[in-house]
Amino acid sequence: MSSTNVQDERTVVVMGNREALLAAARTCVYQRGFAATTARDIAAAAGVSLAAIGYHFGSKERLLTEAFTEATGQRMGQDLDERIRAAARGRSRAEAFAHTWNGVAELFARHRDGIVASAENLIRSHRCADRRHMATVHERAIAELTNLIDEVDPTLTKPQARAIGQLYFALLNGLALQWISDPDSPLPTGDELATAITALTSVTERGRATETETSGHRFGLR
Repeated sequence: MSSTNVQDERTVVVMGNREALLAAARTCVYQRGFAATTARDIAAAAGVSLAAIGYHFGSKERLLTEAFTEATGQRMGQDLDERIRAAARGRSRAEAFAHTWNGVAELFARHRDGIVASAENLIRSHRCADRRHMATVHERAIAELTNLIDEVDPTLTKPQARAIGQLYFALLNGLALQWISDPDSPLPTGDELATAITALTSVTERGRATETETSGHRFGLR
């Protein structure tokens, strides 16, 4: 066997152990909760040594953070991507926005366990001073949303696409928290959110018009 083949096999094993630990961490937390999950529990469920956690992640805390930010976020993010792409087909920008967020509770229901665990993980990460990693994860998610918005609506400027990406990220997280805290009550619909944005924009434009008119009177322009 060539040295290249040996190296490839080692890489597969390393990646396999890392993915096994991420999956085992999620399984243990779903079964026991964060507080009751130990490093030994995760290693045993993954079928690897306890030292593998330190090798791949540095600590149990970082392993848990990655298990419930990257993997869970990717799954829900893929569903949201599909909603955004589908909403953009044959619709105006405003219509696409409303269509994206109409019925979003359905998306949350499909990812209920992951969302609940992610909310717990966010608080745990804050307490264990893993905020820098969380900030990196959030920025990456916003960047991915920005790229997607830019792709489905290339007429937007880069700052506009990023602003919409930030808005979508805030809405996704805010609505998800509202849903897990009160799943029996309806969430704001996409149409209602679009109405609110339109109203706020109208107030801003009217305010600017009034300010311009007032300035005109002040300087004798009217």
